Amino acid sequence: MKRLLLFMLLLSLFCSLLAANESIRDAFDEMETEELHLYFFNALNGEPIENAYVDLKGIGEFRTDRMGKIAFQPQEDNYSQEVSFMANKFIKTIFDVEVRAGTIFFNRYSISPVMNIEYFRVVVDWDKSPHDLDAHFVKKGQYHISYHNTRVLSDGRGQLDRDDMDGYGPETITVTSIEQNANYEFYVHDYTNRNNKNSNGLSKSKAIVKVYGNRQLLKVINVPTNKKGNTWRVFRIENGLIIVDNEIE
Repeated sequence: MKRLLLFMLLLSLFCSLLAANESIRDAFDEMETEELHLYFFNALNGEPIENAYVDLKGIGEFRTDRMGKIAFQPQEDNYSQEVSFMANKFIKTIFDVEVRAGTIFFNRYSISPVMNIEYFRVVVDWDKSPHDLDAHFVKKGQYHISYHNTRVLSDGRGQLDRDDMDGYGPETITVTSIEQNANYEFYVHDYTNRNNKNSNGLSKSKAIVKVYGNRQLLKVINVPTNKKGNTWRVFRIENGLIIVDNEIE
């Protein structure tokens, strides 16, 4: 048991070092070439998505490399860039990225593989800190999916597909159906700062939630900034409708 714990600790440290080295390498590359980078990952296992088609509106079309990365020249110092992602066996995903002072505010995005039309999936990405953000999906009066609760429902109707405890994500939850007359809630808890309600770590995490259903991207929600608290109330579902709350408390 002690050997297993030591192995998991070393593996986590190794992954963190790799991510840090990649960030440092990106920073030097951007300074030398003035190129910006975007990375794309599989929302179910965190692996890079290679040879995906990425269209940057007004800039051009790109293919991801073995690291799931594309590189491009920014149009100006501050603007919002529309990104369209397409790959075999993945759901087409369109979203905006922000370029601030000539660099990308957040550049890591996890994409959902294609799933059954009835399935509903929520994906959380964030920056290197806080290290541990936990996704929670609650069906009022019936179940609560998270790492600390029912990770996999006993009847197989839903599960936490991926738990991340060393930053970046993705953290992903999938359920097989959304009932029209049931009420649901999705929130993110900053487990790293769980004992500090006055922490602004969650607000500074650059977290982004993507909601997939009906085999398409339904919502993209960014964490509020300049707020204190360790719980992000992202959205709820009532009568089959997604209601965005987007509040930190």
